[in-house]
Amino acid sequence: MTARKSTFAVFLITSLFFLWGFALNLNPILIPHLKKACQLTDAQSAFIDSASYIAYFLLALPAGQFMKRFGYKGGILLGLSLFSVGAFLFYPAAAARSYAFFLTALFIIACGLTFLETAANPYITVLGDPEGATQRLNFAQSFNGLAATLAPFLGGMFILSGKTLTQAEEAGMSGPQLDAYLNNEAASVQVPFLLIGGIVLLVAVLLYFTRLPEIVEEESRESESRSIFQEKNLLLGVLAQFFYVGAQVCVSSFFIRFAQQVAGIGEKSASRYLAGALLGFMIGRFIGTFLMSYIRIPASRLLAIYSIVNFFLVLLAVLLKGMFSIYALMGVEFFMSIMFPTIFSLSIRGLGAKTKVGSSLVIMAIVGGAIFPVIMGRVSDASSIQVAYVVPALCFLVVFYFALKNLWVKRVKLSTAH
Repeated sequence: MTARKSTFAVFLITSLFFLWGFALNLNPILIPHLKKACQLTDAQSAFIDSASYIAYFLLALPAGQFMKRFGYKGGILLGLSLFSVGAFLFYPAAAARSYAFFLTALFIIACGLTFLETAANPYITVLGDPEGATQRLNFAQSFNGLAATLAPFLGGMFILSGKTLTQAEEAGMSGPQLDAYLNNEAASVQVPFLLIGGIVLLVAVLLYFTRLPEIVEEESRESESRSIFQEKNLLLGVLAQFFYVGAQVCVSSFFIRFAQQVAGIGEKSASRYLAGALLGFMIGRFIGTFLMSYIRIPASRLLAIYSIVNFFLVLLAVLLKGMFSIYALMGVEFFMSIMFPTIFSLSIRGLGAKTKVGSSLVIMAIVGGAIFPVIMGRVSDASSIQVAYVVPALCFLVVFYFALKNLWVKRVKLSTAH
């Protein structure tokens, strides 16, 4: 593979990180929006995340097997096709104002995203110098961060109405008036998701006619002789990713609800604060890449520092009042920035021929985003949304442990080498 082909391949695959980042980061907008339109509790609205992230658990291994047979490009094309179909289904789901229909559409989108992530994450890590894999993945994920910044901003602008009925206002409406209001709320997702579906379909068509180099992982006797489940660092990485994604989704998805209840901010204003926080997430990706690439801070050390800082920031959000708690949560987004790609690359490092299977297992761990928000929603319904943020705080401790283990292993290898 020539340098020119490699550079173009990195550019094209990097664009996919933006697409799935945009889709997933609309969930924090959809949660309060569909909570209104479909009249849901906090726990029920959390199933928006569950519908999205359960697909990763169910389809990550099949996606890996699919790519073993049809290659990375085949997996990406199938992923984009499913993505577009799910986006188009939002139109009839809104027309029917059916929560089950919305969840089905989200699940189909997430099935497509599972194929995209299972393909693109390892593809970026092996598409170039192995020593630069973590930095390369962090750079590509930075565009995921850009999408994460734009999604709540644009979603808040074009999907959220800014009008939430009080119980008294709702009680004062007649049945037809309430139905008209709810139908109007549901309909606001139709045009945005038609546009998303069309853009994704266009990307799929362009990709179909583009030649991508196929990466063949090197095989070794040692790699073939060891079961994937004997790779202890991989399994610990799967656990860390499970808890990290759970924390990330909890922090972002309930941010608007948190801002409304704790600081008394309206939903449109809260969406702008979330967009600002996710801008910090994007900036954090670039800064993290710089610190690892040019300052030469080991990825595992940076991960340890960021995860323990986040543990304390979330605790501050739980304990503080008003805008101080909002600022603490906004800081969490910055320090989450490097976590997914860093955990991913550290987990699959040195797997050789087992990289695709190992990547599938790490992608399966994204199911944490389906489980922890529901737990958090139930805690919120039983107490308050502020208390419920204890859930992601505890998740960051598991990430901290994984980082320490990798940092310790690296030190052992260096001392042995000397």
